[in-house]
Amino acid sequence: MTFTTQFVGFGVLVLLGAMSPGPDFAVVVRRSAVSGRLHGMAAAMGIAVGVFVWVVAAATGVAALLAASATAFTVVKVAGAAYLLYLGAKALRSALRTGGALELDLPDPGRRSTGAAFAEGLLTNVLNPKAALFFVALVPQFVSSGAPVGETLLLSVIALVGTVAWFLVVANVVGTLRRLFARPVVRRAVDGLTGVALVALGVRLAAATRP
Repeated sequence: MTFTTQFVGFGVLVLLGAMSPGPDFAVVVRRSAVSGRLHGMAAAMGIAVGVFVWVVAAATGVAALLAASATAFTVVKVAGAAYLLYLGAKALRSALRTGGALELDLPDPGRRSTGAAFAEGLLTNVLNPKAALFFVALVPQFVSSGAPVGETLLLSVIALVGTVAWFLVVANVVGTLRRLFARPVVRRAVDGLTGVALVALGVRLAAATRP
């Protein structure tokens, strides 16, 4: 496998992983629909930074320690599940509210800054031990232990770029349809569906066991 083929293959696999339905996708969709394109893009950047962290952790062996330690895995799993349940509960509470139409170009009252949206995306990804397992399995196939720092950083940047590219597309597509999502009935439907999805993902994560 040539150097170029190796890293292109890694980028494709990371992109496919990002495209699979999960909490990251749900967070970007809801943030884009509720708070606008800019907030959705901020959440996307947070998720991408989380992926960058996991690739570095996998390449340096930190993620492998997490995957191998039952205690560490459980701590991250419980924290991640609790955070997803919290986000899901907030979305469901918003879906049950009554009120007028959502004003366009104003952030959601619960998330007043893009920094908060970035943190939401980052925490959703970093507090997911399944991400650790994914990269522990993937990264060693493309970079050997003791590889130069440059190779590790290149892998991490490729993962960051691929992830942010996909979620920026999602944020912009949903953001373009903002006027549709601004309708109270549509917004409540989005909040309800993403709330149920996040709660279900939180419960699933809480019940997850190490392979």
